[in-house]
Amino acid sequence: MTKLELMQTGKTLYDKGLSVAKSGNLSLRLDTEHILITATGAHLGDLKEADLVKVDLATNQHEGAQKPSSELPLHALLHKNFPGKAVIHCHPPLINGYFAVYPEIKALTFETKLYLGNIPVVEQDTPAVTKPELVIEALKSGNLVVLRRHGVIAMAEDFKGALDLIETLEEAVKSAGLARLFKSDILDELDTQLKNALISGESFPMFTRPHIQAIVDLVNQDAFIQQKGKEMDLTLDLAIKLDGENAVYKFNFEKGKIIRLDSDEAAPFVISAPKDVWRMVFLGKIDPFVATTQGKMKLRGDLGKLSRWYVVFSRLFEIFKQVKINE
Repeated sequence: MTKLELMQTGKTLYDKGLSVAKSGNLSLRLDTEHILITATGAHLGDLKEADLVKVDLATNQHEGAQKPSSELPLHALLHKNFPGKAVIHCHPPLINGYFAVYPEIKALTFETKLYLGNIPVVEQDTPAVTKPELVIEALKSGNLVVLRRHGVIAMAEDFKGALDLIETLEEAVKSAGLARLFKSDILDELDTQLKNALISGESFPMFTRPHIQAIVDLVNQDAFIQQKGKEMDLTLDLAIKLDGENAVYKFNFEKGKIIRLDSDEAAPFVISAPKDVWRMVFLGKIDPFVATTQGKMKLRGDLGKLSRWYVVFSRLFEIFKQVKINE
């Protein structure tokens, strides 16, 4: 990435109404020790090279007369904790308005569910981020976080990826707002199911066979999966794998029913991730589809083909969090 891409991103944010006047800030990782960040008071819609400040990550000291954005502590911490190279912080008006009155996004489209999932929301009571550790924790479950009354933070490998997330959320908020014009109560039956409280009962060590078998038992009792599995002919093998450990489980589906649980990865679709990511999946803090599109989990196989059964697997992943883990 280049300085030009950073400046073009600022103009795009301004042109699309996602940033106005002197609001918002951008940063770009140059190498392991330095970042570029927009200066205090810079207009994102009309950035010049002089508005880009080079900062040493180890000391937070900057070069030149221009002062870096007041959000430098947050940007520096993001670059120290995550591999992404581009960070966008802006104040989209629809997103700000929606999350000022609603606690979570109402996902009305498959695109919202697939690319965004459940967006973490961090309470914000000051004009600048004073508790960056909350943002860091939120970004462990995705690449986008809402700062209530203070916009959004998106981090990705490049500015295009970060901008895509913000635009997708702004569009999702717009759709939710329009839907309420047609019908004030937009909770459907499936969403109500997905909001059910976690079931009580025994807890298991994560990724052990009793843990996964308990999930299988719930799947095979779930009326929605059984119905949709038959309608959509869900007959395939899907494996889940814990990276770094010899733990893998293969679900053998036949018309929506798991007829056998194997311990191998000989399957057309294999979802894998390290332990901390799987923990967030089983706690319901991250959706595997979203984690795959954002690079936090790996998928061996064609996501497009797997998405044919998206609605069924979305329910499967919701069932994941119904079995309690004790670690």
